[in-house]
Amino acid sequence: MFKYIKYLNPLILYALAIISFTNTGLLCWLVLIYSWVFVPVLELFINPDTKNLTAAEEELSKNDKLFDYMLYLIVFLQIPTLVFFFYSFTNNTLTTIDIIGRITAMGMLCGTFGINVAHELGHRKNKFEQVLAKISLLSSLYMHFFIEHNKGHHKNVATPNDPSSARYNEWVYVFYFRTIIFSYLSAWHIANDEMKKKNLSVLNLKNEMLQVQIIQVAFVTAVYIFFGGWVTVYFLAAALMGVLLLETVNYIEHYGLQRKQTTENKFERTMPEHSWNSNHVIGRLLLFELSRHSDHHYLASRKYQILKHHDNAPQLPTGYPGSMLLALVPPLWCSIMNKKIGAITTN
Repeated sequence: MFKYIKYLNPLILYALAIISFTNTGLLCWLVLIYSWVFVPVLELFINPDTKNLTAAEEELSKNDKLFDYMLYLIVFLQIPTLVFFFYSFTNNTLTTIDIIGRITAMGMLCGTFGINVAHELGHRKNKFEQVLAKISLLSSLYMHFFIEHNKGHHKNVATPNDPSSARYNEWVYVFYFRTIIFSYLSAWHIANDEMKKKNLSVLNLKNEMLQVQIIQVAFVTAVYIFFGGWVTVYFLAAALMGVLLLETVNYIEHYGLQRKQTTENKFERTMPEHSWNSNHVIGRLLLFELSRHSDHHYLASRKYQILKHHDNAPQLPTGYPGSMLLALVPPLWCSIMNKKIGAITTN
């Protein structure tokens, strides 16, 4: 039973978010305190777990639908929680600190679950799961991620062609601008090319990127109509925070790692050594094993519950939350990570 219960860890954040949306003062900041203080500190005292499932355990887990149902649960919680977030601002006595606290709480849910769970479901072949992925991405207004990540990032990861792979010595604040702008443009390029292959106009409503724009504009318009201008601004701020969380994760996952170019337009196959890995337990459970990222890129179809540790995968200095905080201090981040890259290249 523990193999299921451990993945319900994310429900803690939803509970803390509800507390944030129904209270004032310090209670509005519980999600932030838990995510950026409690978890990173705790991971400093818990040893990483490199254990993999046995072949028999992997086969059983791979076909166990309960692991899928837990992802569906997160999607079904995400949108109602977002609506509850909107309603929480009907209290006109909120201070600026209370409002910012609630925005950061929702922003954490947008980035941690809205995008992360969508990332997992977006790799599935099942249309129902793909629809859930797109619904989940709507909470961060980042639906183009479904297109670019699956058809762009996984193809071009750890190469100069990938806007989501951070370059050696590139600061995260510079990376934000590059990845957000060029990932969006890449998604348009991919979607337009698909239209051209079908001999259809790029303005055809079958164009996925065109669909994305219509859905997201309609959603923001609905928020404005039903909840007003200020709530719309708060939502946009929370969505932006979700996006920045995602891109910070992208930054630490591939910083400075490059695949070797084999011919003019081709690179070696993506291997575990082309992504930074983390076996820190709390971060793994909180993010549905996203931190075992080396195996995810090695075999993108592998479900989260059976992702493996690879001995040759480069390891982050701590778990994802701690590494993300470290990335926000670029001189310190580059100092630590460049040494790790240097050790890799000399071996």
